[in-house]
Amino acid sequence: MALGDFSSLFTWKSKAAQEKEQEEYAGWAFPYGDKQREKLQALLLALYPKESIPTTLIPFLTCKELYEGILKKVSSCNEAIDTMINEQKKYKSIIKKKDMATYVALVLADAEIDERCEYPSADEIRARAQELKNHRSES
Repeated sequence: MALGDFSSLFTWKSKAAQEKEQEEYAGWAFPYGDKQREKLQALLLALYPKESIPTTLIPFLTCKELYEGILKKVSSCNEAIDTMINEQKKYKSIIKKKDMATYVALVLADAEIDERCEYPSADEIRARAQELKNHRSES
């Protein structure tokens, strides 16, 4: 039994239900499929060349989920961004404070893509992250 299979011993879901849940999550995370996943992973590695895919993808997906949840509760995209950055402490074990603006910029870029999956460059993401930091310091 692989380590990844160990968690299934303590769940009450059938294997089919678990697989369905994983497919639904993948559909939410990457609505444009493998092409989107591959391009996003390449961008993450360009932004964080010393990191691995899991150590960059987990904070990204956490940030994406957080953004979408907050966006449902506030009146604007900017308010959601401010809330995310302000609530970073709650997620400090997943998203480092110094990286939060970068992940927010990635989430915003991810929300803007279409089926062509044309993400901005790493430099454009860094610039957008800096704009977010500057906006926050002006507020």
